[in-house]
Amino acid sequence: MVGRSPAQAVGVDPSIPGAIAQEYSGRDLRIRKDLGGTSAYTRHAITYESGDLTISGIMHKPRGKGPFPVVVLAHGYIDPEIYVTGQGFRREQDWLARNGYVSLHVDYRNHAGSDRDPKADLSMRLGYAEDVINAGLAVRESTLSFIDSDRLALLGRSMGGGVAFQALVIKPGVYDAAITYAATSSNTADNFNRWQRFDTSLGRRVIAEYGSPEQERAFWQTMSARTYFSRITEPILMFHGTRDESCDIAWARATDAALTRAGKDATLVEYKGAGHYMYGPWYDSIKRVDRFLTKHLGS
Repeated sequence: MVGRSPAQAVGVDPSIPGAIAQEYSGRDLRIRKDLGGTSAYTRHAITYESGDLTISGIMHKPRGKGPFPVVVLAHGYIDPEIYVTGQGFRREQDWLARNGYVSLHVDYRNHAGSDRDPKADLSMRLGYAEDVINAGLAVRESTLSFIDSDRLALLGRSMGGGVAFQALVIKPGVYDAAITYAATSSNTADNFNRWQRFDTSLGRRVIAEYGSPEQERAFWQTMSARTYFSRITEPILMFHGTRDESCDIAWARATDAALTRAGKDATLVEYKGAGHYMYGPWYDSIKRVDRFLTKHLGS
């Protein structure tokens, strides 16, 4: 039942090596409710199984029989107390569906109708990465007739971009290609120092559990996707504004440099003067997304 809190929701080793060693069992992608639509697409409430948890989400499906390629969406940070299902990707959901892609927006554990994981905050988003990995696996094994399970991409924004990098290093090969917009840092200590360290409750809990980034450098490296970029197999397209007020452009450049050192197929597109939401450059970016998806998923 959606809303339960299985004791085994979080692995015993809260690190990327621990997550790599874990088995993943994304499955049972189901349409739960039809939510209307437009002349170009229909909208549906969905669920799938992510390990022991049921995760909710929203699917946009182009009208027609398909089969259509799929893009899984990993959303940015929105307070789970106010988050509503499918929130955070309105323009991308619309564009993808109008251009022949099924979009599957993942709510993550502890969001909307998804099951609860009481240890999610202490896992440094690794639980969210598990949900994104399992979303891809659920698509791969789906029997829904309109889904082309052989063509699958991942798109993450802000926090969801950071989650995407975690998913790519933990379970390479689930996706055929990945895109990030204004991603958080691939160095987990950067994100902790920016947002969580000075949260009087969560920051203290994290430091009490693991030690600070200064005290326990080795541990914090095991929590950072950047440490494991050599594992990535997917081509990656990244977008970032040079005046991003939330996720510093230096983070994107460091991520890009690390991917280059690891010999990966990665492209960083910088938009001069653009902020976190990239309102002005969005139309240019989505044209690049169109070309990227056509190249790596096929037309």
